[in-house]
Amino acid sequence: MRRPDILNPLFAEVEMLDGVGPKLKKPLDRLGLERVRDVAYHLPERFVTRRLVDNLDEAGEGEQIVVRLTPTEHRSSRNQRGPYRVLAQDAVGNVLALTYFGRASYTAKKQLPVGETRWVAGKLERYGDMLQIVHPDHVLEEGGAGLQRLCEPVYSLAEGLTQPKVASLVAQAITLLPELPEWIEPSQLERAGWPSWSGALKLAHRAENVSARDRLAYDELLANSLALMLVRADNRARKGRALVGDGGLRGKLQLPFPLTGAQQRSIGEIEGDMAQEAPMLRLLQGDVGAGKTVVALEAMLVAVEAGAQAAMLAPTELLARQHFETLRAMARPTGVEIALLTGRDKGRARESILMGLLDGSIDIVVGTHAIFQDSVAYKDLGLIVIDEQHRFGVAQRLMLAKKGRRAPHTLAMTATPIPRTLTLANYGEMDVSRLDELPPGRQAIDTRVVGQDRLVDVVEGIGRHIGGGQQAYWVCPMVREAEGQSDDIAAAEARYAALKERFGDTVVLVHGQLAPEMKDAAMARFASGEAKLLVATTVIEVGVDVPAATLMVIEQAERFGLAQLHQLRGRVGRGSEKSVCLLLRGEQLSETGRARLALMRETQDGFRIAEEDLELRGGGELLGTRQSGDTPFRIADLEQIQRLLPAAHDDARLLVERDGGLSSPRGEAARILLYLLERDYGVQLLRGG
Repeated sequence: MRRPDILNPLFAEVEMLDGVGPKLKKPLDRLGLERVRDVAYHLPERFVTRRLVDNLDEAGEGEQIVVRLTPTEHRSSRNQRGPYRVLAQDAVGNVLALTYFGRASYTAKKQLPVGETRWVAGKLERYGDMLQIVHPDHVLEEGGAGLQRLCEPVYSLAEGLTQPKVASLVAQAITLLPELPEWIEPSQLERAGWPSWSGALKLAHRAENVSARDRLAYDELLANSLALMLVRADNRARKGRALVGDGGLRGKLQLPFPLTGAQQRSIGEIEGDMAQEAPMLRLLQGDVGAGKTVVALEAMLVAVEAGAQAAMLAPTELLARQHFETLRAMARPTGVEIALLTGRDKGRARESILMGLLDGSIDIVVGTHAIFQDSVAYKDLGLIVIDEQHRFGVAQRLMLAKKGRRAPHTLAMTATPIPRTLTLANYGEMDVSRLDELPPGRQAIDTRVVGQDRLVDVVEGIGRHIGGGQQAYWVCPMVREAEGQSDDIAAAEARYAALKERFGDTVVLVHGQLAPEMKDAAMARFASGEAKLLVATTVIEVGVDVPAATLMVIEQAERFGLAQLHQLRGRVGRGSEKSVCLLLRGEQLSETGRARLALMRETQDGFRIAEEDLELRGGGELLGTRQSGDTPFRIADLEQIQRLLPAAHDDARLLVERDGGLSSPRGEAARILLYLLERDYGVQLLRGG
């Protein structure tokens, strides 16, 4: 099924809008505004509401105003980078400075001739003893148009775009909105009091309208839930195969500790799924150190015992190699053949692995995206394990699933605890197992928050630590100093250079921009104990397992999301020795930042951290930097997800149960929604892909 014709105007290239040429297209591309639809959905970040005042005595500092002024003097700064000021008077003689920086001063000279009255819009501030407006939003001639537009949308911009230009493009895009059939249940629409789809988009650009934003957020949640439900229904309808093992291989495993109750429960759930012909689609959520790899190995051995192959997909080469070594060590008594396949493998080595997968002599393959390339074929792929599922799209998972002669079972894993609401948003098509117990013998990690002013003491402590033969991590938020950033921002390369000068060749560096061979060499030296201190970025966030490392220093800890901090801390405390995590904080720390670091010090329960971070962040980004909890939505914020998702999820489930082919009038409208919001995996299934 091709895209419905009614959507064609919205999917026209952005160049069809007046004023968009090659020069303007570049900044629009940087914002992801490639089509008319993208411009229409580029909603304001906020609205500025201004007040019209007769003179400055009526206005307060920090207020957005429109006032009539007469320029009296232009002043250039002696410093080339200094401000350019235009002094002006209001109707009663109050003096105000209109302040400009950089090239904007040329505009000021043209717009504000001395002695000619102008209407000026902007934020009133005070600089020393003088009132000022920095870079006025508007400067209009007497009687100029637009004076009454006191409530104005503010859009996110890229270099080369201005607010008026974006507003102009949005206005054009809005005029092209077609009247689409309604996909929301009429009773839900009436109960919520929401406008139509086109009405909601128009309202959302004109003023802060909760009803309009909720309607558009619900559309996203409904489309996402619907696509996930279609994936689930399609998966259950596919002809798979029941995989039942005899326990012969699993009985030979020699694990370092007994399975926890949570591991046993999860393995039982997975075995039960794999024993069915309908392909398993299960998410395994496990806290740091909860033993997901052991559960994954047990599942893969079930497949091998039943005569099938298993594949494990990891997001990075570093993590794939770590899994390969761990699985090979644990499975050695079983005699199962395990191979590693990454994009780096070339020539005869690669050909040998491809042949082994094709003839079945390789039982389990671990690798990156290379394992589902067109050239890779399997004799009988029965189980797919996807680690760090959030780094892969649903479409990528479907590609790998096509490698099986019959639909393989799928076990997705994530090491980042996700709040229950967002699990529904991201993995609504999956059954969920949780590992909420740690293996016996795992000690609590002593977590401390230390000010950056104690950096010298921390370095001295590191010296004593590695001098005693122990190992440590030092994690930085950046690879190298970025141009224009303040000097206090830590950079991995700079910190590595300083620590290496102090401690010599016992220090190694790992970050994502290093050549793979250099990363492997550094990790090998650290894993063997030859290197004592590993300086790194978040490339070590997951998968790195060196039990002898018992000290973690995270510099500028407030710059990391809570999930990342929790994952990084989990790199220590993996052996029998007591471990310490030092969170080095900067001098400027917000109340939220303080609360987050205090939470890290208080608990190691990743599920609690995820839920409380959601409360701390409110409608902001989940877990700090955009990462594991990142939602697949451009409009719906976390508050709306929590409030609206349950209804959207139930609505989508009922629609698919009653009309799986989406052939009813409402089903046809829902098809349009999937195309409109580009839920590609849902569209792919509708097309029969």
